[in-house]
Amino acid sequence: MSFSPDEIAQLTQGESFFVAPGERICPACGEKRLRAYVNAPPQARRPTLVSYVWCAACRKFVGTRAKHPAGLVFSDPLAVLSPAERRELERSLIGFLAHLDELWEAGALPQTFAA
Repeated sequence: MSFSPDEIAQLTQGESFFVAPGERICPACGEKRLRAYVNAPPQARRPTLVSYVWCAACRKFVGTRAKHPAGLVFSDPLAVLSPAERRELERSLIGFLAHLDELWEAGALPQTFAA
């Protein structure tokens, strides 16, 4: 289920996940279970950053694509996957977010960011 336009607008307020990558209060359910994951797809034609923001409590989600800010580097626990493994993991959004939740619970997420 997607966040509503008003909830998405609320997601853009406050500190960037790049500055403060921990969990936040979800605008939909009020639980402090809002999480984010970003990656830079190697097959993209231009420097691209794909962001996933979801709530581990109510399961609402939004994904975006944007220009990869120059100089931004970050940890990516999924970087060890082959392209085929990555495609298989991303085939199901529910399964993909569940995997990200497992990485979060294991301490591999949130990511770290540096400029």
